[in-house]
Amino acid sequence: MRLAGASAVAILLLRWVLIGGVVGVLAGSASAFFLVSLDWVTYWRETHPWVIGLLPVAGLVIGLAYHYWGERAGRGNNLILEEIHSPRTVLPLRMVPLVLGSTLLTHLVGGSAGREGTAVQMGGALADQLTNLLRLPPPERRLLLIAGMSAGFASVFGTPLAGAVFGLEVFLLGSMRYDAVLPAFLAAVSADLVTRGWGVGHTAYPQLANLPLTPLGFGCTLLVGALFGLTARSFATFTHWISQQFARLQYAPLRPVVGGGLLLLILWASGTTRYQGLGIPVIVEAFRAPAAPTDFAWKLALTALTLGSGFKGGEVTPLFFIGATLGSALALVLPLPVALLTAMGFVAVFAGAANTPLACTLMGLELFGAGAAAYLGLACVVAYLFSGHRGIYSAQIIGVGKHRRMAREQDNPRTDV
Repeated sequence: MRLAGASAVAILLLRWVLIGGVVGVLAGSASAFFLVSLDWVTYWRETHPWVIGLLPVAGLVIGLAYHYWGERAGRGNNLILEEIHSPRTVLPLRMVPLVLGSTLLTHLVGGSAGREGTAVQMGGALADQLTNLLRLPPPERRLLLIAGMSAGFASVFGTPLAGAVFGLEVFLLGSMRYDAVLPAFLAAVSADLVTRGWGVGHTAYPQLANLPLTPLGFGCTLLVGALFGLTARSFATFTHWISQQFARLQYAPLRPVVGGGLLLLILWASGTTRYQGLGIPVIVEAFRAPAAPTDFAWKLALTALTLGSGFKGGEVTPLFFIGATLGSALALVLPLPVALLTAMGFVAVFAGAANTPLACTLMGLELFGAGAAAYLGLACVVAYLFSGHRGIYSAQIIGVGKHRRMAREQDNPRTDV
């Protein structure tokens, strides 16, 4: 490399170290505040179980806030993906307090939701505020948005490698933008460091033992990977279908009110708090002993109703729950360790639903160690294939079809499929 070329690379690196550092501070600090607040509202709900009676009221508050103040912010993660594909207008800063407050309120009253969507939206919106300040042209704004998404994901889960690759994978199904590798990794690593620097920790999951891939294990992994992919497809399809049914209510603020009422009836009838909120205790429990065969179905249905009716929060932690409990239950009939099946389900259902197999494989390595890397990676890839061109992000564009029979769908928005 000539001296001039090396100097240009050094300047590029320095520039994105500075920008990535700022994005990391913003997203990491926002995630730290969010995680601490989420712990508090979860504790308050668990010690005051009567609060789920306020589900319809919380739904009205969220519905009114987004209807009268949200504007474009109501598109959530899909708005960020749309701006990456076709840059138009800087993301509204109001996206941050709206999604933060609405997610905390959803969890306070017992809605079944996650946290990834909130962190990614905050990371993307905060990062995008630098666009005008730095006078970034559209191509560089795309990189900034990808960095913001990566930072939000990495900081909320404590997985910088998975966070970086998630930002690169998620917007274009089957393809990645390698010009965004540097911004994504710098922002993800910085955000994770900042969140940890605030003293905010993450859930510790069991580390898998060193398990070489055997012929029996290979066959079982292909089977469960297919089941995880079909489950991911079912979740995405059911959530979108519920959203379409609620869209028939012309006055949008009423949608989460009705959804909250239905959730309240179902939660009371179930007689358990097992499926409220994130459900992390159930996930951890699933690693130790086989879960009930119905756990994953309950969580799938309640999360689809929560998010499909207009409550806020992410889909990812519920997908972890769905996959982990399904995998754990499969230990009753398959000759693989319960912890291994649980870990495979944890990452593979998410891989199929988000169409991000590489990010989910890396997440498995970061959370569960590299002892069963072949199992985790294979499960994620098979789930990705079996989920088809469906997913939780309707603004994804199909860059490369998953196989030849889907080639005609290439370069189309996933919603057209």
